[in-house]
Amino acid sequence: MPSLLNCLHFCILAGLCLLGIARHDTAAAPDWAKDIVWYQIFPERFNNGDPTNDPTRASLDNPRRVTPEWQVMDWESEWFERADWEKAMGGDFQSTLQHRRYGGDLQGVIDKLDYLKDLGITGIYFNPIFYANSLHKYDGNSFHHIDPHFGPDPKGDLELIAQETSNPRSWQWTAADKLFLKLLEEAKARDIRVIIDGVWNHTGRDFFAFQDIRTNFQKSRYARWYDIIEFDDPRTARNEFDYHGWYGFKSLPEFANDAPGNNLAPGPKRYIFNATQRWMDPNGDGDPADGIDGWRLDVAEEVPTGFWREWHAYIRRINPEVFTSAEIWGGAGDYLRETHFASAMNYRGFAIPVKGWLIDANITASEFAERLRTERESHTDETARILQNLVDSHDTQRVASAIRNRDTWDGYKNTDWFDYDDGERVYARTPGYDNGPPDADGRRIWKMVALLQATYVGAPMIYYGTELGMWSADDPEDRMPAWWHRKDEEIFKTYQGALHLRDAHPALRRGDYRVLETRDDAQVFAFERRLEDARLVVVFNRGQGEATLGNDYLKGLKKIFSTDPAASTRRLPPLSAAVFKKR
Repeated sequence: MPSLLNCLHFCILAGLCLLGIARHDTAAAPDWAKDIVWYQIFPERFNNGDPTNDPTRASLDNPRRVTPEWQVMDWESEWFERADWEKAMGGDFQSTLQHRRYGGDLQGVIDKLDYLKDLGITGIYFNPIFYANSLHKYDGNSFHHIDPHFGPDPKGDLELIAQETSNPRSWQWTAADKLFLKLLEEAKARDIRVIIDGVWNHTGRDFFAFQDIRTNFQKSRYARWYDIIEFDDPRTARNEFDYHGWYGFKSLPEFANDAPGNNLAPGPKRYIFNATQRWMDPNGDGDPADGIDGWRLDVAEEVPTGFWREWHAYIRRINPEVFTSAEIWGGAGDYLRETHFASAMNYRGFAIPVKGWLIDANITASEFAERLRTERESHTDETARILQNLVDSHDTQRVASAIRNRDTWDGYKNTDWFDYDDGERVYARTPGYDNGPPDADGRRIWKMVALLQATYVGAPMIYYGTELGMWSADDPEDRMPAWWHRKDEEIFKTYQGALHLRDAHPALRRGDYRVLETRDDAQVFAFERRLEDARLVVVFNRGQGEATLGNDYLKGLKKIFSTDPAASTRRLPPLSAAVFKKR
């Protein structure tokens, strides 16, 4: 629980920020983040370590929508097989997916920490773990408690939560909260950093403050927390209560902004600052060693920039080495400088170009190199080295399915890959979409993608299960339970080998980058990573034919890793890549 000293700390800092005195440091790239390999976990679908805390029908966001026969799904059940309760509900296959629960929890993550360490993971990014009834949990009921069904005592946790207010002095540590702190301790013991999702733009309708507004309307102590359009007039028969929801979704009521100050309204801002401090310094003793290492912030561009500058000044007082990453789908350079974020999810500078060249072959090798350069050089070198280089996430089809459909489906064929309003979202049963594993050539491309993530400038970010060989279309298919029971050993060993290669060679994490060759006719792309006397050369052949090498940049080098054993300094088989270093 936050101490009185920390409450005073918040008040003093807030005053300094208003006066413009607090530090707004744009040189915010924590040095440790250069060495991180991120692993993104969607908790409910990662691993069920404790079946006794599984969700119940009553814990769903709308229990009355499901039949009394509802039950937690068998982890290894066939995704496209409907359970008896789903059949009883009727409708099509998609209509019941959001009601499914598989029981993934924090104990399940703790149980897999050694697995992640062995894979080569040094950082975990959690999708929302705060208390919420939905599957996705971007509609939080609270930001200061872990979801009770991720911990060992859901009933007891809910009883504690019911006694609290927005005042941090009333906050208690639930069993789920304590288990999360144990997870942090266990992860740190394995040199694994942890960041969590923060959603500072909106909440769910069951968030404690919005619940109070729904009951007391303009008389609520939280009446100014949200962007209310109209309160109910008790003199009329109908309920006029209306408010702004994120993208029009009334299930996601948005916080009010303080427009003149380019900030959030004072109430939610104060609450967010208190919740932030709780997870960054759980003991409230001024030592952040027992807290999280950073944040990934959802829909960052929809939160006022003034808030981000003030919030970053605050969290860097708590922990000067904190890592923050903005969910940005476009170019991020100017945005990071304006808001003081340390990093971003690198869709524009990595995922999209990789899809355009390495997967779809819709752009040439030189165009690919130029797209990488444009976004990379919009950042400082320090920032570029910590951008989160992902190829898939909870918001996209999985990379294996993107590869499978590179030639057989017309969607996602533009070189920008995404329609930002999800207008191109596809499901496994979308006509023409092939919901199967990549073919032999596709598997070769998949290995190349893994190697590029491990060797290019920035921090690789692996979506849970990709290394197991999972494939799927967009949400909700991309949130299937992890395939522990059908692990693809060949794909796993490729990821493991590539990530261990990155760990063994600091030049791949911290070294300078230079393009050595782009050969558009043969679709060859080569670059070097150099750090002091260490020099590594990475060559990709996206072409359908063998590429002859023998270039000056390979003289005196030997192969240390390849996606095809036949690769050498003289020849690179089709759809393969290799890494070379000094003999």
